[in-house]
Amino acid sequence: MLTLPFLTSISLANSDVTEIPAEITQLFPTATRIGLQDKVLPVTPVYQLNQLLGYVFETDELTDFIGFSGESINLLIGLDTKGVMSGLQVIKHHEPIFLHGLGESSMFSFVEQYKGHSVKERFIINSQDKTSQQATYFDGVTRATVSVMVINDTILASALKVARAKLEGFVAASPYIIKPDYFTPMGFDELLESGYLQHWQSSQIELSALPRELINEIERLTEESELAGKAPFIDLYFGFVNIPIIGKNLLGEREYQRLLENLKPGEYALMLLNCGQYSFISEEFIPQTVSNRLSAEQNGFPVDLRDIDFYSFSEPLFNTDMPEFTDLKVFRIKSQSGFELHSQFELGLSVFYNQSFLSQKQHKFLNKIQLPEQLFAKQISPDTLIPQTPLWLTIWQSRQIEIAVFSLYLFLLTLIFIKQQSLASNAKLTHSIRNLALLFVVGFIGYYSQGQLSVVNIYTLLLSIANGFQLEVFLFDPIIFILWVFVFVTLFLWGRGLFCGWLCPFGALQEFMALLAQKLNIKQIQVNPKADKYGRMLKYLILFTLVATAFYSLTLAEQLAEVEPFKTSITLNFIRYWPFTLYAVVLLLLSLKIHKFYCRYLCPLGAGLALLGRYPLFKWLTRRKECGAPCHLCQRKKCGIEAINNNGTINYSECIQCLECLVTIESPKLCVVERYGQKGSKPSRVKPVSDNKGVIYCSKSEV
Repeated sequence: MLTLPFLTSISLANSDVTEIPAEITQLFPTATRIGLQDKVLPVTPVYQLNQLLGYVFETDELTDFIGFSGESINLLIGLDTKGVMSGLQVIKHHEPIFLHGLGESSMFSFVEQYKGHSVKERFIINSQDKTSQQATYFDGVTRATVSVMVINDTILASALKVARAKLEGFVAASPYIIKPDYFTPMGFDELLESGYLQHWQSSQIELSALPRELINEIERLTEESELAGKAPFIDLYFGFVNIPIIGKNLLGEREYQRLLENLKPGEYALMLLNCGQYSFISEEFIPQTVSNRLSAEQNGFPVDLRDIDFYSFSEPLFNTDMPEFTDLKVFRIKSQSGFELHSQFELGLSVFYNQSFLSQKQHKFLNKIQLPEQLFAKQISPDTLIPQTPLWLTIWQSRQIEIAVFSLYLFLLTLIFIKQQSLASNAKLTHSIRNLALLFVVGFIGYYSQGQLSVVNIYTLLLSIANGFQLEVFLFDPIIFILWVFVFVTLFLWGRGLFCGWLCPFGALQEFMALLAQKLNIKQIQVNPKADKYGRMLKYLILFTLVATAFYSLTLAEQLAEVEPFKTSITLNFIRYWPFTLYAVVLLLLSLKIHKFYCRYLCPLGAGLALLGRYPLFKWLTRRKECGAPCHLCQRKKCGIEAINNNGTINYSECIQCLECLVTIESPKLCVVERYGQKGSKPSRVKPVSDNKGVIYCSKSEV
């Protein structure tokens, strides 16, 4: 990572600097000097002799977007006088997925894509549909979605701020806001007549003046339309439903409030209704993405229109009579886009056609829009501008279904633990539920949702508390956040076993290895009790070492946290530099011989959870007086992780709550102790067998 002390510590008090730092030279190779840093906006002008080449600035001085690590991603950007980014460099970041996972090269490659592009371009990240010729498509970084979103917002917001303030042809932000109390009951037609809603129709004269190839394409599209001959080619109604007088009259108070809950401070919501033969979305359109047909532009700047999937879980409800429509969508305009609702802008609708056999062209129909002035009020000061959008809220909304499914599983899991004794009476059902739960944990929680907790989360929390707690840092990943809250609460109810046995993806992988070993008749190694005791203490030593190191150097602590195979196996799907992959694979192979080897001896996360959940409120794993004396069936044959003491009691610090001992005790066919209570039975019917260590358990003939 680069460090740039020159922008903050270099003295530019009396004269320009002719000795140019190497980092600036990389952004402007022809520069001969740099000027005084601006007193209002923290940017430094760069010159070639007396010609202004552009400006250099650090994004941390202009924006404050928090990354996944809880810190901003600071970049050095060069912006020339035409608004083109001449170069970008990452100065400082602490994103763990790049530092200790994918590598920084993938991050630098993503940032490098912006070089040579203008801030006026419309950037779309990681889109599958790339048919629009008037958009710039960039590749994202797999498994680093949050970090990439933060980088994109950081670059665009800071560059736009500099362009609007310092460059010619870039209009500064307008000091107008929507009147919050401006409202009069109005119907749909009245909203149209007032100019609050807009109606866009194509005319036959307009279409007839188009190139022959485009006319042929339009005729083909109209023939395929259900409204062929019944409606114009383009027939759209649209309006900004976040404006009270429009949103409340169209949607009603309840739906309007639901809309506001889907928006962040400073965002706008543009509703479009298609009544024509050509829609603003294609049949391949994916909700919550950008339409390749629809675009907007203001003062030469592209405006990002992204669907919020407002009607994904509910049918459209309106407060007034609406025209019949075929498509209805609500698109979001972000606050940091620089879009000014008070100013004129253009809405574009693109049609793609083949000019020749090998050449495809794009024609954009344009409609200029200027909303009535009475909707807006002038602000007293620019300081009252609406704050930036919190990224974590956007992430939570985009993962609503995922959160719902995960929450349902946690609810069912809670019921399982509350009703565990009743459930355990049915061995077949218990085993089926257990296996399904393990599959869900590996597939959905692990590989799909990336919900693998880590010891890094523990010392990130401790450091956050020590340095000033910020809840927003922990909200960037909703699955991890919900999981941590659930685990923390249940630690004091049932101990660590609920997480380690029912929520840990790598733990579930190890259990599948144990099932495989059972199918292949692989004999398990019985670890010497003394060696096992000291071996289990190792994970606590690892935990204390990592936590202590974190307060000395977080970077070093994150490197040492590679003792966890979670990133390699779950986050990166075993696709990593071979020593890391080999380490994860070896741990899984060891689980074929020693049940959950990693969980027993190495897992610092399990150690931390064991300390917090050492004295659970509910210890519902039933024991009998005969357990441990004379019977050791559960201890020696049923408990794979060997969390049952010689006296028959459960060691809840090591127990993963697999419920196998409970299933045994609740089953008359499995538990020999049941026979002691039968009338006329005698303890002599139980055939004790002594192994070479002097431990007694029931013979297989009695099980």
